[in-house]
Amino acid sequence: MWISVGSTRLLTRMPNDTQSAAVASGLRILSVAELLRSVRDALERRFPLAWVRGELSNFSRAPSGHLYFTLKDAAAQVDCVMFRSRAATLDWEPREGMQVELRALPTLYEPRGRFQLTVEGMRRAGLGPLYERFLRLKEKLGAEGLFDPALKRALPRHPRCIGIITSLAAAALRDVLTTLSRRNAAIEVIVYPAPVQGEGAADRITTMLARASRRAECDVLLLVRGGGSIEDLWPFNEEAVARAIRACRIPVVSGVGHETDFTIADFAADQRAPTPTAAAELASPARAELLARLADCVRCLAREMLRNIQYASQRLDGTTKRLVHPAARLRAHRDLVVQLKARLVFAFAHRVHRCQAHLAQLGATLASVDPTAVLARGYQGGILHWHREDEVPPERSAAGVEVQAAGGVAGGQCVLLPVRLQPLGQASHESEVE
Repeated sequence: MWISVGSTRLLTRMPNDTQSAAVASGLRILSVAELLRSVRDALERRFPLAWVRGELSNFSRAPSGHLYFTLKDAAAQVDCVMFRSRAATLDWEPREGMQVELRALPTLYEPRGRFQLTVEGMRRAGLGPLYERFLRLKEKLGAEGLFDPALKRALPRHPRCIGIITSLAAAALRDVLTTLSRRNAAIEVIVYPAPVQGEGAADRITTMLARASRRAECDVLLLVRGGGSIEDLWPFNEEAVARAIRACRIPVVSGVGHETDFTIADFAADQRAPTPTAAAELASPARAELLARLADCVRCLAREMLRNIQYASQRLDGTTKRLVHPAARLRAHRDLVVQLKARLVFAFAHRVHRCQAHLAQLGATLASVDPTAVLARGYQGGILHWHREDEVPPERSAAGVEVQAAGGVAGGQCVLLPVRLQPLGQASHESEVE
């Protein structure tokens, strides 16, 4: 068989074939695309639709909505794709490690020449053995209180040294170192090398956790590795690793796999990061942020100092105003005495004027009730009670009073004596004006 790669003029010789023999026998020379298309058509005709059972692994959902994953069992595995239109019909969320049954079309992905299954439908068929083991261990450790939030320790705000437990060949180590160098190059980094995949990886990780805790030279530990299948991440699902994390005297940040990957180490750690890069960002404060915060503190301190100086200046001005020269104080008191004297003189004069007015008012009142004034208004005559002059006792002196009337003396004299109230039955002497 002869196969053309890119052009029919470029031929790849197959064993036991010669170019002349191919041309002489009349065999058609195929391009790679034609060959793969023929294989794909043969597969689809031979297996139009089939039900396949296996365990989900490397499950991911693309931004376009398509699902990509691997279906596997104990002996083999195959790549699968489920397009958005078919994935939208699922009323449940597929997860890593689940046992599923797929209604799929075996086909060949021509751009890469890769065999895959195009999934038309999916239904649950139970959990895979590893995932069931994961759930059992999670439930056991959770019942013991190993994942209690009260046991979680806060990360140091300004670590001086950060420890990293991962493989020296891991891409995650380069990502973490790059992030730490970008955020704060002044932080010291110590790497505790340990395999993160394969046989014995869990024991090595446990040993490194114990060593870092015993040496106590770091402020925080990062337990990181990149993404992978549940088998690749299984060392971080071991019970020994979870207990070593809780026994470590240094706060531990786990950054294992991708954001959708969860391990037992994530639940046991003091804080979980979705990726190794995110773990480095959680553990290290950014130098630019620290400088900006320091600049804010300097500005606040300067502003507070200026405010205190201004307040002190205002208090000094107020105190200066209250400090008066003795001569000025004497002048102020002298002015006050002059003002009080003037007010006293004015008040005395006002009081005298009021008393004079009141005296004049009293004089006018007395004048209005003067008997002569009454007679002057035309009142005359009257009946007076008196004793005759010859009846006045000699021991009483009497004053002679002329009884006057309007226009002159009525004539006669009488002696005015106090009138004494007589008891009933006794007559009083009355006299009329003669």
